[in-house]
Amino acid sequence: MAENLSESPDLERTPEKLGDTAYRQLKERIIRGVYRPGHKLTVRAVAQDLDVSTTPARDAINRLTSEGALVYTGPKTVVVPILDATAIREITLTRLALEGLASEQAAQYGTLADVKELKSLQKLINSALAEKRYAEALWHNKEFHFTIYRLSGLPQLVSMIESLWLRIGPSLHDLYPEFAEEKYGVRNHEIAMEALEERDAASLRAAMENDIRDGYRRLKRANLERGAGSSG
Repeated sequence: MAENLSESPDLERTPEKLGDTAYRQLKERIIRGVYRPGHKLTVRAVAQDLDVSTTPARDAINRLTSEGALVYTGPKTVVVPILDATAIREITLTRLALEGLASEQAAQYGTLADVKELKSLQKLINSALAEKRYAEALWHNKEFHFTIYRLSGLPQLVSMIESLWLRIGPSLHDLYPEFAEEKYGVRNHEIAMEALEERDAASLRAAMENDIRDGYRRLKRANLERGAGSSG
């Protein structure tokens, strides 16, 4: 009897699917801040980190390079870019427009179950910050935001927002000790959850935009301090 090749487990694990998996995993590590601005990566290093062969690792790197999350510095080396003040400002202005719109649209679709999920994510954020697990805090914060954005029902918009987070994520990691101390994000998130529960689109948009602005102000200050330190 002929074997049904379409059901073969080995054939389902194609190079394309391995490439997609490697891409998602590498993207997640970048957003989490595992690789910081200026961090150099090679195909071999990425393959080892993700426990894959060099082919899907190379595919993942090429895709993320095309998205601006990585930059080639040589034939075999890429780096997580260090964003200058102009790039940070442009990304922030774009985030305000896109994430504000997504939040506004999401307000009409939020349910009590969604609010409950956000509260659970906020507990994870608070716990990670308290224990100085900043990469986890950054990831849970991303999930908090995108839980709201996905409620908009606008997948293309959400995809555009994710590409911006991919570029800004590594730079945000170093700000989390200050966020843990000052609790800026906690206050913004509390207002956002209340607004979603009340289906208050204007308040939800304002809370999420304030969260973005708080991050921008601290990134801007960190850039100035970095510049002053290097010139000294």
